[in-house]
Amino acid sequence: MTTDTTPAPVLPARPAPRVAASLAALALGGFGIGTTEFATMGLLPQIADTFAVSIPGAGHAITAYALGVVVGAPLIAGLAAKLPRKGLLIALMIAFALGNGLSAVAPGATSLIVARFVAALPHGAYFGIAAVVAANLVPPHRRGRAVALVMIGLTIANLVGVPAVTIAGQALGWRSAYVAVAVIGVLTALAIARWVPHVRTAADASVGAELRAFRRPRVWFALVTGMVGFGGMFAVYSYVSPTSTEVGGLPQSAVPWVLAAFGLGGTVGALIGGRFVDRSVTGTVFGSLVAVAAVLVLFGLTASTGFAIFPAIFLLGFTSQVLASALQVRLMDASPDAPSLASSSNHSALNVANAAGAWLGGLAIAAGWGYTSTAWVGLALAAAGLVVATVSVLVDRRTTGLAPIGAGGGGAPPV
Repeated sequence: MTTDTTPAPVLPARPAPRVAASLAALALGGFGIGTTEFATMGLLPQIADTFAVSIPGAGHAITAYALGVVVGAPLIAGLAAKLPRKGLLIALMIAFALGNGLSAVAPGATSLIVARFVAALPHGAYFGIAAVVAANLVPPHRRGRAVALVMIGLTIANLVGVPAVTIAGQALGWRSAYVAVAVIGVLTALAIARWVPHVRTAADASVGAELRAFRRPRVWFALVTGMVGFGGMFAVYSYVSPTSTEVGGLPQSAVPWVLAAFGLGGTVGALIGGRFVDRSVTGTVFGSLVAVAAVLVLFGLTASTGFAIFPAIFLLGFTSQVLASALQVRLMDASPDAPSLASSSNHSALNVANAAGAWLGGLAIAAGWGYTSTAWVGLALAAAGLVVATVSVLVDRRTTGLAPIGAGGGGAPPV
């Protein structure tokens, strides 16, 4: 998305309650997006039973959502660079609600896959534009906190939203989960229309100017690190529901609490991970990739011991969120003159990881290697991410005039 660095002149004078309501409206959209992104993972057995397909076959709906995010972010960046931000946010939420409504009424597995792709198209664009709007609602020295309030909707979704709709899906059928998310989308559109002020776009907004960032090898190294390294988490988390019940021996009623443990880990990681990033972006990328790899080994070794899955999945959420924060800032450092597009591209990269992790994990299961094999697939992906990150640092050091990015502080917020 195009960065609007010029705040509307009336915004600093707005009453604090109105600003808080605006940020809450934007965060509600993040909550809905986070809920629908991960809810499918907790309901895969029910979806597979409905359409009489295998669980890996039902997992294609996860892959379709991830691909929708990958396609939607740059596509909307190209088509909507000069459109009014508020109106675009409302349109994105309406499209989001429509996609989830179609998911709820899908008559077959193929139509569900198509509906999940449609529901995902607004995902990356919404976060990129909402961050820009949030930054313009407050004085410059409070922009980072405003953006954080929008993004925390995503982590709270994993803590509260995903377990809640999983419980509802188990009790009322999986379609009810998508109905609930569609309602959240409509409520978000109404809340944005009521509470979010108009924020003007930059007069010199140009997609071409931001696309030039992709000429830099640093940007591609940062994106590929996320695409590969983050796939390790998704290889496991995509199939955490059947792993918990069929390998760990937990009842179906425990699955929402397993998902909540992941969400709690992610929320804690979001709250304190920035401290690591502020000390060293590069160090945090390497440290979190190593930590993710270690947690995946722990998960693979303890998944069959029942309740041991809870601390393992908590740690997976924690380490993955720290990695996501570090990769976000690394991209911002690599592309300081196109931070908005970089932010959207990071969501695309992480959803390539989502698609690849779910697909590769599904291949391992379909090959008869069992659900715990996803941990070893994830370990291989995390190791590959470490290789890419290492090559990136070596290239930085050997390129004349370029110090390794992220050697110090984290830089600007992702707006």
